[in-house]
Amino acid sequence: MNDRAGEIVIAAEPVSQGAARRALLVVNGRARNGNAGIEMALEVLRGAGWILVEHRCSPEQNAADVIRARAAEGFAAVILGGGDGTLNGAAPALMETGLPFGILPLGTANDLARSLGIEPDLVTAAGVIAAGHVRPIDLGEVNGLPFFNVASIGFSATLAQRLGRKEKRRWGKLGYALAAFRLLREVRPFTAWLTHDGVTEKVRTIQVAVGNGRHYGGGMTVESTARPDDGKLDVYSLELDHRWRLLALVPYLRRGTHGQWRDVRAFPTTECEVRTRRPMPVNTDGEINTYTPARFRLLPRAVRVYAPEVIPGAVAG
Repeated sequence: MNDRAGEIVIAAEPVSQGAARRALLVVNGRARNGNAGIEMALEVLRGAGWILVEHRCSPEQNAADVIRARAAEGFAAVILGGGDGTLNGAAPALMETGLPFGILPLGTANDLARSLGIEPDLVTAAGVIAAGHVRPIDLGEVNGLPFFNVASIGFSATLAQRLGRKEKRRWGKLGYALAAFRLLREVRPFTAWLTHDGVTEKVRTIQVAVGNGRHYGGGMTVESTARPDDGKLDVYSLELDHRWRLLALVPYLRRGTHGQWRDVRAFPTTECEVRTRRPMPVNTDGEINTYTPARFRLLPRAVRVYAPEVIPGAVAG
């Protein structure tokens, strides 16, 4: 099911030097944490000079539709309340309009917020927006579709298809682990061809992942030093001789040091292609939006986000 369904869009008016500033705030009411604490977060924004005007989406609208439709009204920013699926859905319109965006983390994993060093507490997250520090970050792209965190083929994509909204709501991040353990008994390696930096490699793998940010999947780390503004994609392929070795690999996947293992192929790049014998689903930020063959590329400094002055692993500036 789509994390973007049931969005409520709220227009806000921000100020310039003591006057009102205009922004568009999109809140996904169906995200895991619902609207708990949202009013306190909005009070922080009002206190910083934002005048909030609510706009409700019709059932067929998503965040990108609304941003495109209302961008000409003179908004200075977009504020997104929801999970990674909500952010992913807004990405095309954020690129098209050039509007900076802020994050109120209302999802289960909130992987982009974690990668940027934004705390899950809504009031604290609103304070980051109120502080007004905007920085450019990269996007990944697969088959023309942008993503913030990670796009994957194989195990994680199947997991995204299996993990239902009820499990997310009931178990939160634990739901990922429970679903992954059940799926582990069924996973089978597949053949893929990875083309990057002038070479093509044939591999037998259970998962190929291409990361733009640092965190994904409710607790995994694509690479220990990765940042969403580091100008590269981090690719890895899990070429395990037995699927149960994945259990031993989990602590390394959480720290982002799995590339040290002999049966994990890992490399940085800015473009790559993954082909498979038959079309396989590609999971982008928790959503199945496309299939192999998958052509990836980096979109450097594609969008601007309200974030702490120093994000994890980055230098100020």
